[in-house]
Order: sequence, then structure tokens, then C-alpha cells
Amino acid sequence: MVSVADKPWLKQYKLGPYKLPQTKEPYPRIAIQSLLDTAAAEFPGKAACSYLGHEMSYADLKQEADRLAAALVGLGVKQGDKVATILPTCPQFIISDFGILKAGAVHVPCSILHKAAELIYEIGDSGAETVICTEMSLETVKSIQDKTSIKNIIVTSIMDYSSETPEVAQLPDALQFRDLIAGHEPDPPDVDIDPIKDLAVLPFTGGATGLPKGVMITHYNRAAAMTHIAWYMEPLKVGVRGKTSMMLPVAFFHQYGHMMMHFAVYWGLKMYLIPDPRDVDMLYEMLTKHRPFVCSCVPTQYSRLAARGLGRMNTMFMSGAAALAVEVAQKFKKQTGMPITEAYGLSETSGGTHINLSAFSKLVGFMPAEKLGSIGVPFPDTEVKIMDMDTGEEAAPGKEGELWVRGPQLMLGYWPEAGKGLVDGWLPTGDVVTMDDDGYFYVTDRVKDMANISGLKVYTRLVDDVLYEHPAVADAVAIGIPDVERPGSDRIKAFIRVAPEYEGKVTAEEIIGHCRAKLPPYAVPKFVEFRQELPLTVTDKLFKRQLKEEEITNMKARGELK
Repeated sequence: MVSVADKPWLKQYKLGPYKLPQTKEPYPRIAIQSLLDTAAAEFPGKAACSYLGHEMSYADLKQEADRLAAALVGLGVKQGDKVATILPTCPQFIISDFGILKAGAVHVPCSILHKAAELIYEIGDSGAETVICTEMSLETVKSIQDKTSIKNIIVTSIMDYSSETPEVAQLPDALQFRDLIAGHEPDPPDVDIDPIKDLAVLPFTGGATGLPKGVMITHYNRAAAMTHIAWYMEPLKVGVRGKTSMMLPVAFFHQYGHMMMHFAVYWGLKMYLIPDPRDVDMLYEMLTKHRPFVCSCVPTQYSRLAARGLGRMNTMFMSGAAALAVEVAQKFKKQTGMPITEAYGLSETSGGTHINLSAFSKLVGFMPAEKLGSIGVPFPDTEVKIMDMDTGEEAAPGKEGELWVRGPQLMLGYWPEAGKGLVDGWLPTGDVVTMDDDGYFYVTDRVKDMANISGLKVYTRLVDDVLYEHPAVADAVAIGIPDVERPGSDRIKAFIRVAPEYEGKVTAEEIIGHCRAKLPPYAVPKFVEFRQELPLTVTDKLFKRQLKEEEITNMKARGELK
């Protein structure tokens, strides 16, 4: 078996017949706000974004960001200060992002689905004194003002910058986003950024697995992550940069969406924005109407697009933020004729660490053996190792273990301490992986999602994949729940959302029988529950932790657990 130390993935650094460089060092030492300045200078008249029927050019986008930067400075925002946003995927997020950076401040993007307690934690922990939000979040923000350091609340309507821009409604105790921009000249301050040390983004992560942690992402980290995307698209650059479009139906407050937005500006692409990632009808209509060059989605969106029957497309589809089931990828490719390029990364890595080049190669007319279900190979200058979870040492070749990563895109640490969350500069990802002889990596499960069945490990991700193979399954999740008959052991329970055409036509016994034919006996679900909808995290991942907590609560209520 090939060892990780052999770096077999370096031989896979090619896009069809085009060889890709094995390193991208040195990475750009730039301030991220300069991306917009460059795009506006090179492509001033090109549409930067299309939002609810309205388009904005790169020149206009830059001017709006410059005006907002001047307004923020006028409100007392200083270099290094934190400015929080609670915004959907909309032009205001882009304007705010670059306006905050142009003011020399740090962007703290918060989920629009957060409740007061979550906002108190994230905004309070970051120390942000200024918040930019929509009208939908205004009352929540006002309710936490006395529990945080918030001094300035800036509010915008979701319809601002749409084709139906409303009149500015004067709201008490809040500043109007559009009024602030209109009232200031496009004269941002001259800030001196150290890309290596200065933070650009402070997102909070971990809400699906524990207490959120602030992730310190520098300008250099983000520039490295963008360089990695440009690396594998380099053979297409001449025909793409400044000429094509990207559809972004993903949440910008999540780092997957935020990273792709930055890359779109980096390459001067027109961004089609969809404010509600769960509006599959709008996504379907936009895709079939505009047929963008690139579309970045999460697996649940691909599952639902496949259920709609998208039809033949020439779009490059990318997937991130969660594991993509092989069955979903196969069904989607059969319908559209296009593979889904899966990538892997975490908020802590500012973008990706791995990319599946085998799928991407189709775009240049080259069809290598597809590595379905693989997160791909590491990006240049990204170090990886697989750690044995029992010994704490590096795993033997061919064995599974926890993925550890290190590279130029890796965070400084968890806020506010540099190095926090890292081990000698390495990030333990919490994902269990294996590597094949070509250097392609496969995620087996999350460490925290593994079940213990009488001492045997069950990777619930593998159970998920088998569930998706049943034609009646639209979405599926498997979890380990306590075995009341064997303390210290688990049992597997599956939750399924049935495809519409199979409603009322499939039974739990049929699903269990399907699994019994494909899984070892100890991994077969003991229970199956059908639901109309499965819970999703704020970034549209299927929410295993919530289901597990619900089960344990119910078991305690029934007296099965203490």
C-alpha cells in the first residue's frame, strides 16, 4: 500500500492533458479588499451581480463598498475593529464585506437563522460594536444590545438592490444602509494591512457539534484559498476570467459561500445570487434560464435538483460543506450529463484542502477513471497525515484514521488565541478518512458520528450511502443511539425522507432488508423512522446531532435512559 508520506496525489495534478504545478508558493500577500479594486479597474462595466431582477456593475459595486467604508469610519469603526453582519446571500453582503475590509475592520458573518442566544455569544465574544442586518433580524439585534457591546445597528431590506427597491423606511434606533451609503463620498481610508497577521474574517463554527468557536482567518489565508481554486481552473482562465458567470445559491455567511464569492470577484465573474438557499424552485428556474459557467451548491440542493429533473446542462457543478452521496452524484450526472466536482474544506481552512480532479477533467474533454465518493487530492502546499485514533500515531498505509491538515490556508487559531485548536501547527479535522493508491481521499465519517456496536465501530456515513441506494430514499441519515439492553453500546437508527412517488409504498422492513443485503449485521439499522422533512443545519447539512439529541430526550422521557 502507498503511504501518505509518498504524496501519490502529486501524480494526479493534471486537468485532462494539462499538467498543474505541484506548488503555488509564494502565495499573494494582499489585502482581500484589493480584489474588488482590481476587478473594477479591469472590468468596470461588467455585471458583478444579478439579484432579483437587478444587475450591478463592478464599478458600481466598488463605489458602494467605498461609500460604506467611509460611513463605517464616520461611525467610529477603526482598523482592527470587528463588524458583524446578519445578512442572506444578497448584494448588501458583498458591499458590507468589502466595505468592512476597506475600513480596515474584520468581518464577523453571522447566520440569519441564529436566535438571540447564539448572536449574544458570537457578537459578544467577537466584541463587535457595529452590526449590519436585515429588517427580519432587527428586533432580535435590538433585544441583545444591552447584553453585548453593540453601539451601531445598520438595517437594510432584503429587497434593496432588487428590481423592486422599496422606499427607505425610517426605523427607530437603527441607521439605514442605503442612507449611509448615499450620505458619504466613495473615499475609503488608507489602511495599512499586514496580510500575514491581520484578520479579514472571524466566522464562528462548531454549532452543529458543540459550542461555536471564532476562526481567525487572515487576508493571507483567504488569498491562499482563492489561489487554490484558480490553480485547478488555470487551463480555463483565458476563456473564463471576466467573461463568464457563477451561480451562488449558498449562504454567504458560511465560509463555503463566502470563499466562492471572493473567488468570483477575483476572476471578475458575474454572480447570480439566490437569497434563500432552500428555494429549490428559484434555483431550478435560474439554472435553466441563465445556464452559468459554474454553480456551487451543497449536497441537499443537488438531491432536490435531481428530484426535479434538471435536464442536460453545460454548467460546471461544485459541491462542498458536506458529504455528497454517490447515489445523488450518479443520478445528477445521468440527468445533466455533467459530473459534480466535490471539494473538501472547513471554516478553519478558509476554503478547501482537497479537490476531486477526476470529475473536473470532463470540462476539458478528458475522461479519467472517476473517483466517485472521493473528496479528491490535497491542494498544492497542503500537508496531510492520517492519524490512528487508537494509538495517536500516524496510521499504517491503507488504514483509516483522522485527517490532520496544515497549509497556507490554515487559520491562525480559535479566537482570540493564536495556535488554539492546532497541534504543532496541524489541524485535527474530526473526519475519518482513507486514501487510495492514487492519493485520492475518502471521508468515512465524522469522529463524533461513529457508533459503537458491542465494541465494533460503525461509520454512519457508510450506512447513509447504503440508504441512498434505495430508490425510495430522497434524503437519509443514520445515527447511533444508546442500546438500552447493552449499556455502553449503540444501536443504529435511520431517518428517511421518502421520494414523493414512493410515499406510502415503502416500509421500514423493506429498508432494513435492503441494508441487511449490503451491510454487516451489526451495522444494519435496528429502527427506521420516516419523516416529511429532516432537520438541516444553518448551512443546509443534514443535522445528525439534533436527531441524536431528540432521540436521547425521548428515550429519557420513556424511562429507557436515566
